[in-house]
Amino acid sequence: MFAHEFMRNALLAGSFVGLACGLVGYFVVLRAQVFAGDALSHVAFTGALAAAVFGLDIRTGLFAATILGGIALGVLGDRARADDVVIGSLFAWTLGLGVLFLSIFTTRSSAGNGTAGVRVLFGSIFGLSSVDVRVSVALAVAASILLLAIARPLLFASLDAAVAAAQGVPVRALGIGFLAIVGLVAAQASQAVGALLLLGLLAAPAGAAQRITGNPLRGLLLSAGFSVGSVWIGLTLSYAFPTLPPSSMIIASAVGIYVLAVAATAARDPRATWHRLTSRGHSPAAAGHVHDHS
Repeated sequence: MFAHEFMRNALLAGSFVGLACGLVGYFVVLRAQVFAGDALSHVAFTGALAAAVFGLDIRTGLFAATILGGIALGVLGDRARADDVVIGSLFAWTLGLGVLFLSIFTTRSSAGNGTAGVRVLFGSIFGLSSVDVRVSVALAVAASILLLAIARPLLFASLDAAVAAAQGVPVRALGIGFLAIVGLVAAQASQAVGALLLLGLLAAPAGAAQRITGNPLRGLLLSAGFSVGSVWIGLTLSYAFPTLPPSSMIIASAVGIYVLAVAATAARDPRATWHRLTSRGHSPAAAGHVHDHS
C-alpha cells in the first residue's frame, strides 16, 4: 500500500485533514453548531462552482466562500452563535446561487472540466498531487494552531457565554473567529472527503469523544485521534476493496467509531458527559485551568 505514491499522498493529506476536523469538530459539537458546519460544506460547493464559472482556480472560490460564510454566520448570530433561522437563510441563499452556477457551469462543461463539481461534492483524495498535499498540510496545521491558540477562552465562552462575557472574554469575537476557522477547515477537508460528506468527519469523531469523556483536553485528543483513525481505516478499506469510494469509507469509519462509543457508554446516564462539561463552566477558574484537570 505504501509503495504507491497516490496512497502516500492520500494518507499524509488525510491525516492532517483528520487532525484539523477532529480538533475543530470538538468545539462544533460542544457549541451545538453542527448545522452551521453542514451549511458551510454546501457553501464550499457553491464557492467552487462560482470560481469555475468565472475561470478561477476552484480552490480560490472554495476557501473564499467558506471563510466568508463562516464570518457571515458569526456576524449575523447572537453572540456569534447563529440560530437555525440565520443558518437556514444562508443555506437557502447559498443553494440558490449554487443551482445558478451549476446550470451555467453545466452548459460550459463540454469545453472545460466537467468533473470539477463531482470532485468538490465527493472529494478526490486519491487524486491529490504533491502540491495539493503540501497546501493541505499547511492549511490544516494553520487551522489547528489557530484553534489551539483560542481553545481556552473559547471553551469558557462555549460553556457559559454570560459569565465569560462578564469576565472580559471577547465572546463575540471568539465566535466569529471560530466560525472562520470552521470555514477554513471545511474548504480544506472538502478536497479529501467532499462537501456532501464533510459533516460526518466534523461531527462523528467529536461526538464519540464527548460520549467517552467530559475532560476537554482528553476530549480534544480523542476527537483528533478518532478523526485521523477514521481516515486511515477508510483509506485502507478503499485500497483493499477498490470498488469502495475512499470518502464514503472514511465517513463510514467515523460513524462506526461513534456507534461503538455509544454502545460502550450505553449504561451511562446520557446527561452525565454534558453535566461534567458544563460543571466546569460555573467558575472562571475552571475554564482557565483546563489542563489541570485529570
